[in-house]
Amino acid sequence: YTAILPTQLYALLSEEDLRSFRPLIGMQTVGKLMKVFVTRRIPQEGMKILTTAGGCEVSLWDSDEPVPRADLLKGVQGAHGILCLLSDKIDAEVLDAAGPNLKVISTLSVGFDHLALDEIKKRGIRVGYTPDVLTDATAELTVALLLATARRLPEGVEEVKNGGWSSWKPLWLCGYGLSGSTVGVIGLGRIGMAIARRLMPFGVKRLLYSGRTAKANAAEVNGEFVSLDTLVSESDFIVVSCSLTPETQGLCDKAFFSKMKNTAIFVNSSRGAVVNQEDLYEALTSGQIAAAGLDVTTPEPLPTNHPLLTLKNCVVLPHIGSATYSTRGVMGALSAQNLLGGLQGTDMPSELTF
Repeated sequence: YTAILPTQLYALLSEEDLRSFRPLIGMQTVGKLMKVFVTRRIPQEGMKILTTAGGCEVSLWDSDEPVPRADLLKGVQGAHGILCLLSDKIDAEVLDAAGPNLKVISTLSVGFDHLALDEIKKRGIRVGYTPDVLTDATAELTVALLLATARRLPEGVEEVKNGGWSSWKPLWLCGYGLSGSTVGVIGLGRIGMAIARRLMPFGVKRLLYSGRTAKANAAEVNGEFVSLDTLVSESDFIVVSCSLTPETQGLCDKAFFSKMKNTAIFVNSSRGAVVNQEDLYEALTSGQIAAAGLDVTTPEPLPTNHPLLTLKNCVVLPHIGSATYSTRGVMGALSAQNLLGGLQGTDMPSELTF
Protein backbone atom coordinates (compact mmCIF):
# COMPACT_ATOMS: atom_id res chain seq x y z
CA TYR A 1 0.00 0.00 0.00
CA THR A 2 1.01 3.60 -0.41
CA ALA A 3 0.02 5.93 2.41
CA ILE A 4 -0.36 9.54 1.27
CA LEU A 5 -0.09 12.38 3.72
CA PRO A 6 -2.85 15.00 3.53
CA THR A 7 -0.51 17.81 2.51
CA GLN A 8 1.60 15.87 0.05
CA LEU A 9 -0.09 17.11 -3.12
CA TYR A 10 -1.22 20.48 -1.74
CA ALA A 11 1.24 22.34 -3.93
CA LEU A 12 -0.29 20.81 -7.06
CA LEU A 13 -3.67 22.42 -6.51
CA SER A 14 -4.53 25.59 -8.36
CA GLU A 15 -6.06 28.53 -6.51
CA GLU A 16 -9.40 27.65 -8.09
CA ASP A 17 -9.13 24.10 -6.74
CA LEU A 18 -8.34 25.44 -3.30
CA ARG A 19 -11.33 27.78 -3.33
CA SER A 20 -13.61 24.98 -4.48
CA PHE A 21 -12.58 22.53 -1.83
CA ARG A 22 -11.56 24.75 1.09
CA PRO A 23 -14.64 23.68 3.09
CA LEU A 24 -13.34 20.12 2.92
CA ILE A 25 -9.74 20.97 3.72
CA GLY A 26 -9.54 21.09 7.44
CA MET A 27 -12.14 18.38 7.94
CA GLN A 28 -11.48 16.98 11.38
CA THR A 29 -12.55 13.90 13.23
CA VAL A 30 -12.60 13.31 16.96
CA GLY A 31 -8.96 13.44 17.90
CA LYS A 32 -7.61 11.39 14.99
CA LEU A 33 -7.37 11.12 11.23
CA MET A 34 -10.12 9.37 9.34
CA LYS A 35 -8.78 6.38 7.44
CA VAL A 36 -9.63 6.08 3.75
CA PHE A 37 -8.77 3.07 1.58
CA VAL A 38 -8.61 3.55 -2.21
CA THR A 39 -8.65 0.24 -4.04
CA ARG A 40 -6.76 1.35 -7.17
CA ARG A 41 -4.89 4.24 -8.74
CA ILE A 42 -7.53 6.75 -9.75
CA PRO A 43 -7.32 9.89 -11.91
CA GLN A 44 -5.21 12.62 -10.32
CA GLU A 45 -8.21 14.95 -10.12
CA GLY A 46 -9.65 12.65 -7.46
CA MET A 47 -6.40 12.02 -5.60
CA LYS A 48 -5.69 15.75 -5.32
CA ILE A 49 -8.98 16.29 -3.54
CA LEU A 50 -8.46 13.39 -1.13
CA THR A 51 -4.87 14.10 -0.27
CA THR A 52 -5.45 17.76 0.52
CA ALA A 53 -8.47 17.17 2.73
CA GLY A 54 -7.25 17.68 6.26
CA GLY A 55 -8.30 14.92 8.61
CA CYS A 56 -7.83 12.13 6.05
CA GLU A 57 -5.19 9.43 6.04
CA VAL A 58 -5.33 7.89 2.57
CA SER A 59 -4.09 4.37 1.89
CA LEU A 60 -3.87 3.46 -1.79
CA TRP A 61 -3.51 0.11 -3.52
CA ASP A 62 -0.83 1.55 -5.76
CA SER A 63 -1.50 -0.36 -8.98
CA ASP A 64 -3.53 -0.14 -12.17
CA GLU A 65 -4.57 -3.76 -11.60
CA PRO A 66 -7.36 -4.84 -9.22
CA VAL A 67 -6.46 -5.29 -5.57
CA PRO A 68 -6.28 -9.01 -4.66
CA ARG A 69 -9.05 -10.11 -2.32
CA ALA A 70 -6.74 -10.75 0.63
CA ASP A 71 -5.19 -7.30 0.29
CA LEU A 72 -8.63 -5.70 -0.02
CA LEU A 73 -9.73 -7.32 3.24
CA LYS A 74 -6.53 -6.16 4.91
CA GLY A 75 -6.63 -2.66 3.45
CA VAL A 76 -10.16 -1.83 4.59
CA GLN A 77 -9.53 -2.72 8.23
CA GLY A 78 -10.62 0.18 10.42
CA ALA A 79 -11.49 2.33 7.40
CA HIS A 80 -13.99 5.16 7.73
CA GLY A 81 -14.32 5.39 3.95
CA ILE A 82 -13.70 3.15 0.93
CA LEU A 83 -13.25 4.40 -2.64
CA CYS A 84 -13.69 1.42 -4.93
CA LEU A 85 -14.11 0.44 -8.57
CA LEU A 86 -16.62 -1.70 -10.43
CA SER A 87 -14.27 -4.69 -10.24
CA ASP A 88 -14.18 -4.66 -6.41
CA LYS A 89 -16.84 -6.89 -4.84
CA ILE A 90 -17.92 -5.10 -1.68
CA ASP A 91 -19.88 -7.73 0.24
CA ALA A 92 -20.53 -8.68 3.87
CA GLU A 93 -17.02 -10.08 4.22
CA VAL A 94 -15.47 -6.74 3.22
CA LEU A 95 -17.87 -4.80 5.45
CA ASP A 96 -17.03 -7.08 8.38
CA ALA A 97 -13.32 -6.61 7.73
CA ALA A 98 -13.75 -2.82 7.69
CA GLY A 99 -15.58 -2.85 10.99
CA PRO A 100 -17.89 -0.36 12.69
CA ASN A 101 -15.96 2.77 11.67
CA LEU A 102 -17.13 2.52 8.06
CA LYS A 103 -19.33 5.50 7.14
CA VAL A 104 -19.22 5.69 3.36
CA ILE A 105 -18.44 3.73 0.20
CA SER A 106 -17.77 5.74 -2.94
CA THR A 107 -17.62 3.85 -6.23
CA LEU A 108 -15.94 5.30 -9.30
CA SER A 109 -18.72 4.03 -11.54
CA VAL A 110 -22.32 4.56 -12.49
CA GLY A 111 -23.04 0.85 -11.94
CA PHE A 112 -23.38 -0.55 -8.45
CA ASP A 113 -24.12 -4.25 -8.93
CA HIS A 114 -20.75 -4.99 -7.27
CA LEU A 115 -22.07 -3.60 -3.98
CA ALA A 116 -24.08 -5.72 -1.53
CA LEU A 117 -26.67 -2.98 -1.02
CA ASP A 118 -28.81 -4.93 1.45
CA GLU A 119 -25.83 -5.44 3.77
CA ILE A 120 -24.68 -1.86 3.30
CA LYS A 121 -28.12 -0.46 4.09
CA LYS A 122 -28.43 -2.69 7.16
CA ARG A 123 -25.27 -1.09 8.56
CA GLY A 124 -26.30 2.48 7.78
CA ILE A 125 -23.42 3.08 5.37
CA ARG A 126 -23.86 5.77 2.71
CA VAL A 127 -23.00 5.15 -0.94
CA GLY A 128 -21.76 7.57 -3.59
CA TYR A 129 -21.53 6.87 -7.32
CA THR A 130 -20.83 8.75 -10.56
CA PRO A 131 -23.93 8.95 -12.78
CA ASP A 132 -24.50 11.52 -15.53
CA VAL A 133 -20.83 12.46 -15.95
CA LEU A 134 -20.10 9.45 -18.18
CA THR A 135 -23.33 9.61 -20.19
CA ASP A 136 -21.94 11.40 -23.25
CA ALA A 137 -18.74 9.38 -23.45
CA THR A 138 -20.60 6.07 -23.17
CA ALA A 139 -23.18 7.14 -25.76
CA GLU A 140 -20.42 8.14 -28.19
CA LEU A 141 -18.64 4.82 -27.72
CA THR A 142 -21.88 2.89 -28.22
CA VAL A 143 -22.55 4.64 -31.53
CA ALA A 144 -18.95 4.03 -32.60
CA LEU A 145 -19.30 0.34 -31.70
CA LEU A 146 -22.59 0.07 -33.58
CA LEU A 147 -21.08 1.61 -36.71
CA ALA A 148 -17.89 -0.46 -36.47
CA THR A 149 -19.96 -3.64 -36.17
CA ALA A 150 -22.55 -2.82 -38.82
CA ARG A 151 -20.00 -1.57 -41.38
CA ARG A 152 -17.43 -4.27 -40.52
CA LEU A 153 -14.60 -1.86 -39.75
CA PRO A 154 -12.36 -4.31 -37.82
CA GLU A 155 -12.59 -6.76 -40.72
CA GLY A 156 -11.67 -4.01 -43.15
CA VAL A 157 -8.62 -2.96 -41.13
CA GLU A 158 -7.49 -6.59 -40.97
CA GLU A 159 -7.89 -7.07 -44.73
CA VAL A 160 -5.70 -4.00 -45.38
CA LYS A 161 -3.01 -5.38 -43.08
CA ASN A 162 -3.01 -8.98 -44.29
CA GLY A 163 -3.09 -8.29 -48.04
CA GLY A 164 -6.72 -9.22 -48.54
CA TRP A 165 -7.39 -5.87 -50.22
CA SER A 166 -6.90 -6.59 -53.93
CA SER A 167 -9.33 -4.67 -56.12
CA TRP A 168 -12.73 -3.08 -55.70
CA LYS A 169 -15.48 -5.71 -55.52
CA PRO A 170 -19.21 -4.85 -55.58
CA LEU A 171 -20.20 -6.90 -52.50
CA TRP A 172 -16.91 -7.15 -50.60
CA LEU A 173 -17.20 -6.13 -46.92
CA CYS A 174 -20.75 -4.89 -47.34
CA GLY A 175 -22.60 -4.17 -44.14
CA TYR A 176 -25.75 -2.46 -42.93
CA GLY A 177 -26.58 1.26 -42.80
CA LEU A 178 -28.68 3.30 -40.37
CA SER A 179 -30.52 5.39 -42.96
CA GLY A 180 -34.16 4.32 -43.13
CA SER A 181 -33.68 1.74 -40.38
CA THR A 182 -35.56 0.85 -37.21
CA VAL A 183 -33.48 1.10 -34.04
CA GLY A 184 -34.57 -0.48 -30.76
CA VAL A 185 -33.16 0.74 -27.45
CA ILE A 186 -33.68 -1.48 -24.42
CA GLY A 187 -33.63 0.94 -21.49
CA LEU A 188 -34.19 4.59 -22.46
CA GLY A 189 -32.55 6.04 -19.37
CA ARG A 190 -29.83 8.73 -19.35
CA ILE A 191 -27.41 6.78 -21.52
CA GLY A 192 -30.10 5.20 -23.71
CA MET A 193 -31.55 8.62 -24.46
CA ALA A 194 -28.10 10.03 -25.25
CA ILE A 195 -27.51 7.16 -27.68
CA ALA A 196 -30.88 7.75 -29.35
CA ARG A 197 -30.16 11.47 -29.79
CA ARG A 198 -26.90 10.67 -31.56
CA LEU A 199 -28.41 8.02 -33.83
CA MET A 200 -31.39 10.00 -35.14
CA PRO A 201 -29.36 12.34 -37.40
CA PHE A 202 -28.19 9.26 -39.35
CA GLY A 203 -31.68 9.09 -40.85
CA VAL A 204 -33.19 6.48 -38.55
CA LYS A 205 -36.84 5.96 -39.58
CA ARG A 206 -38.23 4.55 -36.32
CA LEU A 207 -36.89 4.60 -32.75
CA LEU A 208 -38.45 1.91 -30.57
CA TYR A 209 -37.78 1.54 -26.88
CA SER A 210 -38.81 -0.81 -24.10
CA GLY A 211 -38.56 -0.66 -20.34
CA ARG A 212 -40.66 -0.47 -17.18
CA THR A 213 -42.53 2.70 -18.18
CA ALA A 214 -42.95 5.11 -21.06
CA LYS A 215 -40.59 8.12 -20.96
CA ALA A 216 -41.90 11.67 -21.38
CA ASN A 217 -38.69 12.84 -23.07
CA ALA A 218 -38.90 10.07 -25.68
CA ALA A 219 -40.90 12.47 -27.84
CA GLU A 220 -37.64 14.33 -28.50
CA VAL A 221 -36.46 11.37 -30.60
CA ASN A 222 -39.96 10.30 -31.75
CA GLY A 223 -39.55 7.25 -29.56
CA GLU A 224 -42.26 4.58 -29.63
CA PHE A 225 -42.81 2.71 -26.36
CA VAL A 226 -43.34 -0.95 -27.31
CA SER A 227 -43.17 -4.40 -25.76
CA LEU A 228 -39.81 -6.16 -25.72
CA ASP A 229 -41.09 -8.74 -28.22
CA THR A 230 -42.12 -6.02 -30.67
CA LEU A 231 -38.79 -4.24 -30.30
CA VAL A 232 -36.77 -7.42 -30.85
CA SER A 233 -38.74 -8.59 -33.89
CA GLU A 234 -39.01 -5.24 -35.69
CA SER A 235 -35.58 -3.62 -35.08
CA ASP A 236 -32.70 -3.59 -37.53
CA PHE A 237 -30.36 -2.50 -34.74
CA ILE A 238 -30.84 -3.40 -31.07
CA VAL A 239 -28.93 -1.44 -28.43
CA VAL A 240 -28.96 -2.70 -24.85
CA SER A 241 -28.63 0.16 -22.37
CA CYS A 242 -30.47 -1.08 -19.27
CA SER A 243 -29.33 -1.60 -15.70
CA LEU A 244 -28.40 -5.07 -14.49
CA THR A 245 -31.22 -6.28 -12.25
CA PRO A 246 -32.64 -9.73 -11.43
CA GLU A 247 -35.18 -9.07 -14.20
CA THR A 248 -32.60 -8.16 -16.86
CA GLN A 249 -29.96 -10.79 -15.99
CA GLY A 250 -29.75 -13.18 -18.94
CA LEU A 251 -32.46 -11.19 -20.76
CA CYS A 252 -30.78 -11.63 -24.14
CA ASP A 253 -30.94 -15.39 -24.52
CA LYS A 254 -31.80 -17.99 -27.17
CA ALA A 255 -35.49 -17.01 -27.21
CA PHE A 256 -34.53 -13.34 -27.55
CA PHE A 257 -32.12 -13.88 -30.45
CA SER A 258 -34.55 -16.24 -32.22
CA LYS A 259 -37.01 -13.33 -32.58
CA MET A 260 -34.45 -11.00 -34.19
CA LYS A 261 -34.18 -10.44 -37.93
CA ASN A 262 -31.31 -12.37 -39.49
CA THR A 263 -30.02 -9.05 -40.85
CA ALA A 264 -30.13 -7.35 -37.43
CA ILE A 265 -27.17 -5.98 -35.45
CA PHE A 266 -27.00 -6.44 -31.66
CA VAL A 267 -25.01 -4.01 -29.47
CA ASN A 268 -24.50 -4.16 -25.70
CA SER A 269 -22.81 -1.40 -23.69
CA SER A 270 -24.70 -1.95 -20.43
CA ARG A 271 -23.61 -5.01 -18.42
CA GLY A 272 -22.23 -8.31 -19.66
CA ALA A 273 -24.58 -10.42 -17.54
CA VAL A 274 -27.60 -9.11 -19.45
CA VAL A 275 -26.50 -11.42 -22.29
CA ASN A 276 -26.28 -15.20 -22.37
CA GLN A 277 -23.01 -15.39 -24.31
CA GLU A 278 -23.39 -19.06 -25.28
CA ASP A 279 -26.74 -18.26 -26.87
CA LEU A 280 -25.24 -15.20 -28.59
CA TYR A 281 -22.44 -17.35 -30.03
CA GLU A 282 -25.00 -19.78 -31.41
CA ALA A 283 -27.05 -16.95 -32.93
CA LEU A 284 -23.97 -15.48 -34.62
CA THR A 285 -22.63 -18.77 -35.99
CA SER A 286 -26.01 -20.07 -37.20
CA GLY A 287 -26.85 -16.87 -39.10
CA GLN A 288 -29.80 -16.14 -36.79
CA ILE A 289 -28.46 -12.56 -36.46
CA ALA A 290 -25.97 -10.65 -38.61
CA ALA A 291 -23.45 -9.35 -36.09
CA ALA A 292 -22.86 -8.21 -32.52
CA GLY A 293 -20.81 -5.49 -30.83
CA LEU A 294 -19.98 -5.79 -27.14
CA ASP A 295 -18.27 -3.33 -24.81
CA VAL A 296 -19.15 -5.48 -21.80
CA THR A 297 -18.76 -9.21 -21.25
CA THR A 298 -18.88 -11.94 -18.61
CA PRO A 299 -16.29 -12.27 -17.24
CA GLU A 300 -14.15 -9.19 -17.73
CA PRO A 301 -11.61 -9.50 -19.16
CA LEU A 302 -12.95 -12.09 -21.56
CA PRO A 303 -10.49 -15.03 -21.84
CA THR A 304 -8.52 -14.84 -25.07
CA ASN A 305 -9.67 -18.34 -26.03
CA HIS A 306 -13.36 -17.46 -25.69
CA PRO A 307 -15.43 -18.67 -28.69
CA LEU A 308 -16.85 -15.18 -29.34
CA LEU A 309 -13.34 -13.92 -30.13
CA THR A 310 -13.04 -16.38 -33.02
CA LEU A 311 -15.91 -14.74 -34.91
CA LYS A 312 -15.50 -12.07 -37.56
CA ASN A 313 -19.05 -10.87 -36.98
CA CYS A 314 -18.51 -10.15 -33.30
CA VAL A 315 -16.67 -6.97 -32.23
CA VAL A 316 -15.55 -7.03 -28.59
CA LEU A 317 -14.13 -3.99 -26.81
CA PRO A 318 -12.53 -3.98 -23.31
CA HIS A 319 -15.26 -2.03 -21.45
CA ILE A 320 -14.09 1.44 -22.53
CA GLY A 321 -17.46 3.21 -22.63
CA SER A 322 -16.37 6.08 -20.39
CA ALA A 323 -12.72 6.10 -21.46
CA THR A 324 -12.07 9.72 -22.36
CA TYR A 325 -9.51 11.71 -20.38
CA SER A 326 -12.03 14.38 -19.39
CA THR A 327 -14.74 11.94 -18.33
CA ARG A 328 -12.43 9.82 -16.19
CA GLY A 329 -11.05 12.98 -14.56
CA VAL A 330 -14.55 14.19 -13.66
CA MET A 331 -15.43 10.70 -12.36
CA GLY A 332 -12.33 10.74 -10.16
CA ALA A 333 -13.17 14.15 -8.71
CA LEU A 334 -16.82 13.26 -8.13
CA SER A 335 -15.97 10.00 -6.38
CA ALA A 336 -13.59 11.88 -4.06
CA GLN A 337 -16.21 14.56 -3.31
CA ASN A 338 -18.78 11.86 -2.56
CA LEU A 339 -16.37 10.17 -0.17
CA LEU A 340 -15.57 13.36 1.71
CA GLY A 341 -19.26 14.27 1.97
CA GLY A 342 -19.91 10.89 3.52
CA LEU A 343 -17.05 11.27 5.98
CA GLN A 344 -18.25 14.71 7.02
CA GLY A 345 -21.88 13.71 7.29
CA THR A 346 -22.82 16.39 4.76
CA ASP A 347 -24.48 16.27 1.34
CA MET A 348 -22.80 14.13 -1.29
CA PRO A 349 -22.89 15.43 -4.89
CA SER A 350 -24.18 12.05 -6.14
CA GLU A 351 -25.56 9.85 -3.40
CA LEU A 352 -27.22 6.56 -4.25
CA THR A 353 -30.63 6.21 -2.66
CA PHE A 354 -31.61 2.63 -2.01
